[in-house]
Amino acid sequence: MDKATWRGVYSLDDPDIAQLEKAREQVAGNAFLAETLLNEGYEIIPVNSSDYSTILKSNLKASHSPVILYVKGNKRLLKEDSIAIVGSREAAELSLRFTDNIARMAIKRNKVVVSGFAKGVDRQALDSAIDAKGQSIIVLPQGIMTFSSGYNEYYKEIVKGNVLVLSTFSPKAPWHRELAMARNPIIYGLANEIYVAESSEKGGTWAGVMDGLRKKRRIFVRQPDLHEQNANEILIGKGAIAVDFDGKEIQVGSLVVSEPETIYTTTESLEKKILAVLNGKPATAKEILDRLSLDLTSQKLNSLLRGLDQVEVIKSKKPYKFRLKDKNDQVYQKSLF
Repeated sequence: MDKATWRGVYSLDDPDIAQLEKAREQVAGNAFLAETLLNEGYEIIPVNSSDYSTILKSNLKASHSPVILYVKGNKRLLKEDSIAIVGSREAAELSLRFTDNIARMAIKRNKVVVSGFAKGVDRQALDSAIDAKGQSIIVLPQGIMTFSSGYNEYYKEIVKGNVLVLSTFSPKAPWHRELAMARNPIIYGLANEIYVAESSEKGGTWAGVMDGLRKKRRIFVRQPDLHEQNANEILIGKGAIAVDFDGKEIQVGSLVVSEPETIYTTTESLEKKILAVLNGKPATAKEILDRLSLDLTSQKLNSLLRGLDQVEVIKSKKPYKFRLKDKNDQVYQKSLF
């Protein structure tokens, strides 16, 4: 079509026409690239194809769904029920064991595990799924033609149909931090369920969870142990769903020590000691910790205090201050101890 048709029939303005002119100049090069991709066993799935992931479309909606998916492997995995297990690159051993456990449980339920292929939680999720004789989708932070080392490592699983490699970026794009961040919504979008093994207060996992919560998605976050230093508790406070080592929902505000097959909750005696301190006068978490010589972090204790029915916050800015709720009844307070 000529410019007059674009303008007259389709009501395109000058910027739109300039974009189309630029695209027209690239047609020959893109046609050659497409031919190369197909000859080397890659596939190109446009957003209007029946092969396109319905889960991705549903989660990201039309306005944010990638126009093209570049894939290699078993594209039927795009239609299967799936979960994503995400977390820090420098995840603790407990987080990696949680990831391994959730991935193996998912495979038993015939779910596909979605992985971002970063070190830490992502790689653990992928390798656990494969070790459990399951299937996985690898979402790349780079172009699909630049993943040569990964193809060598997972060649057998790709050939057997157990792994699909997917990218939404230009096929020859090298790895870049911005691409890694842009890939995260695709990981979340491809999954029916999202589990967070471990997160810091910044980075891809944090950003992905916050974006998912804004979109009203149910995101399951591992309840951290007493001595862990991560942002899991903060995410739970912002609306994520706390889960135990087996991915089962637990009551927000409970302190747990997660071990395989065992969940230990905070003892009743500890709660009574804490309430006894507050029976005298209001206190911050740090003041309670110092008074009782507890080996906890202020963050953990803040979470516990917010989960107790008998306690209320009287200072909403850090450091938070807590007191027993005023029932105007001495019997009520005495009954706590």
